[in-house]
Amino acid sequence: MELLSVEFFSALLTIVFIDLILAGDNAIVIGLAARNLPKQQQKKAVVWGTVGAVSIRIIATLLVVKLLNVPWLNLVGGLLLLWIAYKLLVQEDGHDNIKSGNTLWQSIRTIIIADAAMGLDNVIAVAGAAHGDTLLVILGLIISVPVVVWGSTLFIMLVNRFEWIVYVGSAVLAYTAAKMITHEKSFHAFFDDTLIFWLFVALAITITIFAGLLTNSYKKNGAIKKSRESH
Repeated sequence: MELLSVEFFSALLTIVFIDLILAGDNAIVIGLAARNLPKQQQKKAVVWGTVGAVSIRIIATLLVVKLLNVPWLNLVGGLLLLWIAYKLLVQEDGHDNIKSGNTLWQSIRTIIIADAAMGLDNVIAVAGAAHGDTLLVILGLIISVPVVVWGSTLFIMLVNRFEWIVYVGSAVLAYTAAKMITHEKSFHAFFDDTLIFWLFVALAITITIFAGLLTNSYKKNGAIKKSRESH
């Protein structure tokens, strides 16, 4: 991908947006892990915990980028990313297992371990959006990190207030997943047709959003029914 081209900046914006849309949980983890520390140490825990977590994430993403050259892994990664896009719409918050540390080192360790455990979705999404470009992976994460550390609370508030942001995020992930699948070498001949390519991308996005809406509607109706029965 040519540096400073429209395609390069488009992919970079996609990576930054993916990092932000998937950063909500990570921001909560950072807050929970550092909450028992004295105020002056909380900032250190957040900064060093994030530095450690991001370093591991860059290495993991670069490894996945290289692995995507292995036959059929683009297909597997794309299908997994479609599932992540769907789960983003229907996720249930559960952070009860995140223990806050009583020392600076404990908090930093908790942030790094929790982020590594939760970061698989982000790694696959960024690797898919980068299309093998190492510079894009590193640049995307470097741009995203300060925003995630200092602006994540604001972003979470925006997501909670404007529900459509999550649907846009899910659509971007589904788009990235569809592109990953079309980049599978065995499918090149089939997806060389521009119309087939865009039909497939549109279908992937539509099915993902529709499945999320359907599941959320089913859950909402179930909760209303349960509430009525309890009364």
